[in-house]
Amino acid sequence: MSMSFLNASSNIYSAASPFEVSEYVNRNVGLHRLRLSGSTHTSASLRHRKAGALDLCRLSYGAEARVLSEGLKDIYHVQFILRGKCRYTLPRSTLDLSAGHFLMINPNEPLDLTYSEDCEKFIVKVPTAMVNEACAEHRWYAFDERIRFQQIPYRCEELSNFMMLVNLLCDEAESGQATPQILQHYNRVVTSKLMTMLRHNVDLAAPSLHSVCFERLARYIDENIKLDLSAEQLSRHSNLSLRSLYLLFEKNVRMTPKQYIRQKKLEHVHATLIDPARPAPNVTAVALEYGFTHLGRFSELYRSTYGVLPSESMRTRQRACA
Repeated sequence: MSMSFLNASSNIYSAASPFEVSEYVNRNVGLHRLRLSGSTHTSASLRHRKAGALDLCRLSYGAEARVLSEGLKDIYHVQFILRGKCRYTLPRSTLDLSAGHFLMINPNEPLDLTYSEDCEKFIVKVPTAMVNEACAEHRWYAFDERIRFQQIPYRCEELSNFMMLVNLLCDEAESGQATPQILQHYNRVVTSKLMTMLRHNVDLAAPSLHSVCFERLARYIDENIKLDLSAEQLSRHSNLSLRSLYLLFEKNVRMTPKQYIRQKKLEHVHATLIDPARPAPNVTAVALEYGFTHLGRFSELYRSTYGVLPSESMRTRQRACA
């Protein structure tokens, strides 16, 4: 299977110091500490490209390297080993990975990775918000508060469809022709495919009949998304007690009604900011239109969900219109 996973147009560093590459990774991909064995070589390389809310990164330290982290905050790392070897040291076991292996790393878990001198890997950085949104969209239920993937290696041959999808995303991101909407669709497909192809603590069974009531409420919220909706209003509209309403939302989306409404409002703001066909005089006007009156908190929520500030989404939209 021939996969390019970012071409020279995404090049950031070549024949560089491993610590230069490490500093860039810390700023853009995930916080870590780098330790090298032996002398320092200037043969590290890195290619990086943003693709919607996802980050695509291909790197090699050019030396035997150990990467340590207390945990990747609010992000999952999809890691492909393209060349060489990688040892992943877990609290109770060790995984030895070689070229052709694939691993999903969970957020907020200690990280201890040792790479051979010739190791090259490709990383997809996935915000936790995207995984949560995929589960909410498909009505998938996690048996724990956090969605966790099993720490087991996969052979890339087992995931050939996913590999081709990610390679296609790289091509689209590098083409310069993909609109923000196209990249957003790719993001959703990539995240959903991860959930259907890997092992984790989420139940992917089809929604039960009780979800019909939730679907009606979700449709009502979407149709009235610009209003200041409350749990009490939803309770009256659905003829459910507040307790039953909260249980319904907990069962279907693992959120309170308020959290769900806020998420949906944020999705509408995001869709408006990246779509040149929708009226959007400025970020403030769009945020206020959907009820976000505290602009500082809104910007922080937007960035933690989509990985960029709302002003950056607006600039991307303006470039698409130019």
